[in-house]
Amino acid sequence: MSDLIARALPIYGLPPDTPLTLLNRSENETWRAGPLVLRLHRQGYHTRPEIASELAWLGTLQDLPGLNTVRPVPGAQGLVTEVDERFLVAFAPIPGQELQPGDDLARWFAPLGEITARLHLHTRQWTPPPGFTRKRWDVETILGPDPHWGHWHQAQGLDQPGATLLARATEALAARLAAYGTGPEVFGLIHADLRLANLMVDGDALTVLDFDDCGLSWWAYDLAAALSFYETDPRLPDLIARWCEGYTGISPLRPEDRAMIPSLIFLRRVLLTAWLATRADSDTAQGFGGPAYTQGTLQLADRYLTDGLVAFRPAA
Repeated sequence: MSDLIARALPIYGLPPDTPLTLLNRSENETWRAGPLVLRLHRQGYHTRPEIASELAWLGTLQDLPGLNTVRPVPGAQGLVTEVDERFLVAFAPIPGQELQPGDDLARWFAPLGEITARLHLHTRQWTPPPGFTRKRWDVETILGPDPHWGHWHQAQGLDQPGATLLARATEALAARLAAYGTGPEVFGLIHADLRLANLMVDGDALTVLDFDDCGLSWWAYDLAAALSFYETDPRLPDLIARWCEGYTGISPLRPEDRAMIPSLIFLRRVLLTAWLATRADSDTAQGFGGPAYTQGTLQLADRYLTDGLVAFRPAA
């Protein structure tokens, strides 16, 4: 796709010999192009109005106290560029490095909880512009017959006993989520992908990147997304507690919200298990995918049916 990126350079006022470096291939491709970072969107996923809506929300978050986010940069076509029926957007680069699983995550999860609470407070008070549209991340779009990221039946290495176990566990999960509901007290516009790869650390500063999956979901799902790909890590109970500590310093968490955190962690794990199979071409799938991740999901499913992942439930 470097040729396509090269054709987009003049739209952003960059010379044709601007050095190009592929940074990441996940849901989209991310390229460094001189002074900018360009995101090339996967075909057939987000529509132009959806991308414009993401950037509209991101634009309102700039320079808010206690909140550092990536900054979109317009080109000659505006914030959303189209080249050969592919959508691109540009961002100013962020100093620092991505948060890594081997880092001292306990240090960062309280600040991440604070940032998440500030995002939620903003969206609760914000009136989106006309035409604002983003995907929903709910029972139907994650566990239903036609989910956004593929069905868990496609998981790599899933055998029939495993499929039977996962069917039982997701049925119980769907029932609990239905009882929890989607009222405004529990559900709204969230980032939905606050995993480590989307968090940049520079000194004591934590910056949130990549709002590409932002949409309507449960507020506490943002914590589940932050734990993506290491849901079986023994540090999880402590990280959850740290996140809740940071979050409640800014905004309250009701007992019923805390009680749903294990279910939302399991929901995210099931979603990622499907995604890794349907996005096997991504760098993320190369690093985390395969039958071993599916086996970890089955272990969580068994625990979910046994005790509801009680170890992940934070104290009130």
